[in-house]
Amino acid sequence: MMVSAGAGAQTPEQLARAALEAAPVWDGHNDVPIQLRGRYRNMIGGFDFEDTTDTGRDAPTGQVMHTDLKRLREGHVGMQFWSVFVSTELKGADAVQAVIEQIDVTRRLLARYPRELQFARNSTEVEQAVKKGRIASLLGMEGGHSIGSSLAVLRQMHALGVRYMTLTHSSNTPWADSATDKPEHDGLTDFGRDVVREMNRIGMLVDLSHVSEATMLDALEVARAPVIFSHSGVRAVNGHARNVPDGVLRKLKENGGIVMAVALPSYVSEPVRNWLADREAERKRLESLWLGQPQEVETRLAQWVEVHPEPKATIAQLADHIDHIRQVAGIDHIGVGGDYDGMATGPEGMEDVSGYPALFAELARRGYTQPELEKIASRNMMRVLKAAEAYAAAHAGDPPIETPVPE
Repeated sequence: MMVSAGAGAQTPEQLARAALEAAPVWDGHNDVPIQLRGRYRNMIGGFDFEDTTDTGRDAPTGQVMHTDLKRLREGHVGMQFWSVFVSTELKGADAVQAVIEQIDVTRRLLARYPRELQFARNSTEVEQAVKKGRIASLLGMEGGHSIGSSLAVLRQMHALGVRYMTLTHSSNTPWADSATDKPEHDGLTDFGRDVVREMNRIGMLVDLSHVSEATMLDALEVARAPVIFSHSGVRAVNGHARNVPDGVLRKLKENGGIVMAVALPSYVSEPVRNWLADREAERKRLESLWLGQPQEVETRLAQWVEVHPEPKATIAQLADHIDHIRQVAGIDHIGVGGDYDGMATGPEGMEDVSGYPALFAELARRGYTQPELEKIASRNMMRVLKAAEAYAAAHAGDPPIETPVPE
């Protein structure tokens, strides 16, 4: 029985549990597919997704995966966007092929666990999966390099089931600027604007995580359906270029879109961001002092880290991002997008996908009501997806945008 949000005896943990039972987490971004590529070369016949806590032996760093079916259940994850990311070092046809391989391996993983996972291509299929107690599994393509600057490829990726595309990753595409690369286009090119228009027409969500502020603003100007930030924080709390500035948050409210709060420590915690900058500065100093002696540099840098240990990101800091989105854009524009298996670790207490209840308990302690927690968990994302589908349905008769293939 669901406990009322107003019940005085409820602890924050009980309120969080009630909210997540009513509206499970819809996670905007998880990088399990690239783990399958990097660790197993997409050979998953012997891969056990029920429990991945022994996967440290599969990585040179000893890094254990953050995600498995057991921990997804513990985290009350009911809907998941799986990222079919490939490196930006791959260009053109090579990137397109690699993404198709990632779609394939993800679909094969889902098919191996039909009682726990269900592929979903629209909001109706998401609702059906959740009703059956399965994790509704959608595909998100991270980085516009994955379409090889082709609207035809974009449309075919949609036909394969991809339901969002992040316009860039860590470097620019030929038609959009990234947040973490030298600006080339001052946002979107004319072709980039057509990419957004065509994504709206076919019902693919426009994801603005990773893009520059100018690209965010250009996309919001063109978009006629709600956009998402699948895994981003806010710049007012942490100044990283990957995070969303207030001016964009205000326009996002007008657009109807959503910021899915990321758990990656250097985007969450300003002390962590500054520590990483200090460590990089120390590395540069040591490289200048000990030219041609990389082992000496590494030894002395390790000594510096021992004296200056990395601070830990906290759940409270992540909640600060959510507080700020609510303050500027409103409660209807918040979600969660952990970026698990795409980083070393999440904040303390949220190191892997099992930690979401701790975040929602922290929000409950801050006075968020059960209906508000349910919106953050998944109801906001469902509204956004349905709005994108409604726009596409209303424009189903519009012709595809055509661009000439290279001579």
